[in-house]
Amino acid sequence: MSSDAGRSTPGHDPHPDATPRRDAGKGKGKRPQVVLEVLGKTRVTPNLMRILLGGEQIDQLAYNDSTDKYVKLLLADPSSGLTPPYDLDALRESSPELLPALRTYTVRSWDRQTGKIALDFVLHGDGELDGIAARWADSALPGDLVAMRGAGGGYAPDPAATSHLLIGDHSALPAIASALEAMAEDARGLALIHLDHAEDSLNLAAPDGLEVRYLIGEREQLVEAVTALDVPDPEGVQVFAHGERGIVKQLRRELVKVKRIPRDRVSISAYWALGRIEDQFQAEKREPIGQIDD
Repeated sequence: MSSDAGRSTPGHDPHPDATPRRDAGKGKGKRPQVVLEVLGKTRVTPNLMRILLGGEQIDQLAYNDSTDKYVKLLLADPSSGLTPPYDLDALRESSPELLPALRTYTVRSWDRQTGKIALDFVLHGDGELDGIAARWADSALPGDLVAMRGAGGGYAPDPAATSHLLIGDHSALPAIASALEAMAEDARGLALIHLDHAEDSLNLAAPDGLEVRYLIGEREQLVEAVTALDVPDPEGVQVFAHGERGIVKQLRRELVKVKRIPRDRVSISAYWALGRIEDQFQAEKREPIGQIDD
């Protein structure tokens, strides 16, 4: 999913223009721009919209086996009159103010047989209360086209792990859901998921030995819950922890420095930052404020 604010998933500004991940700048080795069509949309919960995408170009996306696969959407201002695909080099040269915004979203599902992918968008309100990507998702209609690049990713459940600990907020929910679905039936562990609203809780498919626990309200509950956990086998546990930057920094300290879980057993990063749109969030990754490792 993404936040439309610093990353993939939902946006938090505290509304969304916060969907996290990398940037849209220039550079070598950039994946090709792919144009997909909106096939349908479903209101999964009061604040969660699922968009189903497909089309002939879907095979041009770089599939990978990560359960946190993500794509970068290129979203032009509707008033610009631009339609995908975009000639980004020409726009940079002649009309940089019309360059599409880049927003990163986790792939909720990817059916390679049918050539369809689903993305989840958190909707925080109407108009300006939602970010660019959330507004696009809310108004998208079957037949609409959207440009994207991808897919990236870097985490998948380790079948050799003695237990799994998955931690995140709404922005990490698609990746957590995908990870749970990919686990073996005998997998054990805990998923801690923060949501602003209880009505957005999903009945996630998970192994019988893995508890899914929702924390509703203050996001600091994630840190409190992790602090209270007993981790009897820090060498064997595998951790996935992603969400708001300030919370993730606290989680990293607790997981790595206090509970002594080896760093290579922890997949951790910020998907968004409170009060930042994605452009600011990405730029700050290169600055001390954007670092989660201390």
